[in-house]
Amino acid sequence: MEKVVVIGAGSWGTALGMILAKKGYEVVMWEHNKEIAEKLNLEKENKRLLPGVKFPDNLKVTWELDGLLANVKYVIFSVPSQVLRGVMAIVSSQIEEGMILINTAKGIEVLSGETLSHVMKDEIKGKYHKNIVILSGPTHAEEVAQELPTTIVAAGELENAKKVQELFNTENFRVYVSEDIAGVELGGAVKNCLAIGAGIADGLGYGDNAKAALITRGIAEMIRFGKVMGADERTFSGLTGIGDLVVTCASQHSRNRYVGERLGKGEKIEDILNSMVMVAEGVPTVKAVYAKKLELGISMPIVEAIYEIIYEGANTKEKVKELMTRELKEEFY
Repeated sequence: MEKVVVIGAGSWGTALGMILAKKGYEVVMWEHNKEIAEKLNLEKENKRLLPGVKFPDNLKVTWELDGLLANVKYVIFSVPSQVLRGVMAIVSSQIEEGMILINTAKGIEVLSGETLSHVMKDEIKGKYHKNIVILSGPTHAEEVAQELPTTIVAAGELENAKKVQELFNTENFRVYVSEDIAGVELGGAVKNCLAIGAGIADGLGYGDNAKAALITRGIAEMIRFGKVMGADERTFSGLTGIGDLVVTCASQHSRNRYVGERLGKGEKIEDILNSMVMVAEGVPTVKAVYAKKLELGISMPIVEAIYEIIYEGANTKEKVKELMTRELKEEFY
């Protein structure tokens, strides 16, 4: 069996590892915590994050780094966006010619303001840059692990994106390809910010009208941001734009929507994050997107309001009132 390595044994890394194991690959998931890795191997189940989904026999978990990437063609990075750089740094010496490097995290690095493909490029040799592929779309790990129908996009140089398409595609997991890495990455990053806003609306008890407005006006902000950052505007009409935004804003599985809902009910961000097991990528990404939109002079009033609620303690109802009473405009500007 061909060996595939998944770096990160969270819910999404586990779900992707399950797909590949069921396709017959030898899957090795790397978990940085030795105790957790040993427990996952012993129980053959991620009881904390994906309870009830048993690992196939050809899926193993390790905490060891020595020789992790030996004789491997596909390496899947499934770690939080803000730790990706550190993880890349510790495995970069094992990366070789011909390896396809697949990133599944969604976000923008706060410290540098870089997209995650650029973070990866910073940590590896230039000749390997073409091997980076982004895997992103409207996907919840819980549904993928149950083999419910799902679609996703592999973005990169076309030859390598097609290899990733073939790697993951199944009758329940349909993979499309794109060459617009920037658009696919930025859609995934901005939608996490907007999902917090959708959750705030839920927490405040607002209805479907407000949710529809937030999604639609959020897409307008995503497009403005993406175009300035070099993305293809069409990408935001696809799975990694409107598709990912809809599923994240509407789903009970969404961590970012959940954070927003609790903010809308009046809880403090520190208390919310401290009570969570999984990472809500939208919280640091809001800071990164807000900083970038200030730097580039992009109009993103919804993102700005979410930033002020999270990082400046602004009142949620007051921010909604400000959004609704801004200067009147044409719909498309």
